[in-house]
Amino acid sequence: MRSIFIKEINSFFSSIVGYVAVLVFLAACGLFLWVLPAYSILDYGYATLDKFFDIAPMLLLLLIPAVTMRSFADEFRAGTIEWLSTKPLTNLDIILGKYFACLALVVFALLPSLVYVYTISNLSAVANGLDSGGIIGSYIGLLFLAATFTAVGIFCSSLTGNQIVGFLASLAGCYVLYIGFEAISAIPTFANGPDYYLSMIGMSFHYNSISRGVVDTRDVIYFLSVITLFITLTRFSLNSRTWDTAR
Repeated sequence: MRSIFIKEINSFFSSIVGYVAVLVFLAACGLFLWVLPAYSILDYGYATLDKFFDIAPMLLLLLIPAVTMRSFADEFRAGTIEWLSTKPLTNLDIILGKYFACLALVVFALLPSLVYVYTISNLSAVANGLDSGGIIGSYIGLLFLAATFTAVGIFCSSLTGNQIVGFLASLAGCYVLYIGFEAISAIPTFANGPDYYLSMIGMSFHYNSISRGVVDTRDVIYFLSVITLFITLTRFSLNSRTWDTAR
């Protein structure tokens, strides 16, 4: 698994696409938070990063599919998946190596956002005016969200040898899981009954719960369960491809 992890990291930083994806994410964050009036922290008038944590999941919806789209699609297109299968590695080792490499890159893209915490803290008119508990909880929620989006992206990449198809499938899957169930629960037909349970299926419900500063065990179990589900689905997808090739 370690060798796959290192290979993926090296492959990412040897390609201009990786740098572009991270730079676009950071530029979009800066543009939304400091320039555009609708999300600008300066126009908001309060020493808080709520605007960042509102927009970050939507930006991750674009960043993570761009990072994960080539994970298996490139291996299938180049035919190197058969070469990997001959190494002393299980399919799970290959999947986890790629998964943790992609997740590490997403975390790397999120790290510069810590500058916003320092900046807002210095701009605050009141000493220690930041809600540190809420900020820590929101970052924990972002990490769980990023980990779950990455698992979805890895699975979608294992379904196709085309990077663009993998990107679009991952984007659609992450969007539905994050917003879809929340949107369905808002339909009047489901009001006063199943709407609460429908919203609980979606990631936004659990992300918003953790962002309040209280890390609930139920939210952690939810994210870990979804991650495990998509890692398992990826393993089934990879096993079926390997079996078809062998046959």
